[in-house]
Amino acid sequence: MSEPNVDRDSLAADLERARTDFHHLLGTTAASEWKAPTSGTRWTNEELLFHMVFGYMIVQKLLVLLRLFGRLPAGASRTNSRFLNAATTPFDLVNFYGSRLAARVYNRRRMGAKMDRVIASLQRSLRRETDTDFTRGMQYPNRWDPYFRDYMTLADIYRYPGQHYDHHRKQLTVTGVREP
Repeated sequence: MSEPNVDRDSLAADLERARTDFHHLLGTTAASEWKAPTSGTRWTNEELLFHMVFGYMIVQKLLVLLRLFGRLPAGASRTNSRFLNAATTPFDLVNFYGSRLAARVYNRRRMGAKMDRVIASLQRSLRRETDTDFTRGMQYPNRWDPYFRDYMTLADIYRYPGQHYDHHRKQLTVTGVREP
């Protein structure tokens, strides 16, 4: 299951787009908006902004899993995916409360630097990927996130955090979202 003609420049540009936009949001969010509720989630704006960073952090781990399972027989990732799908309820709780708690550590003063480090790491990883790497993929727990599909390639994993970011960006209730 190869992915022909992967546009690495486009993947790298999307990572940079989100990093730049994230700093825009951090710089335009008013003091009164950080603790305000978001639209369609139970998080505050600050918690949701951290969760958006977390989407990029999780990709670092997903890349490790893909490098492992992408070399194993397909049944290994299929079994892992089934197990993870069965654990969706505990995952959802950890995801929600984890982001809520982590936003206290990686708060508005620290999350921009964290985003920069994670994006820089993903950019370095992307530059090191070979054509063979882009032919690999694996089964993912499609119940964990609306942007996870049953089978995802390496390029899909690099595309995922931008989709996750854009989805949650629409749920923010901060000034910067309304600005062009």
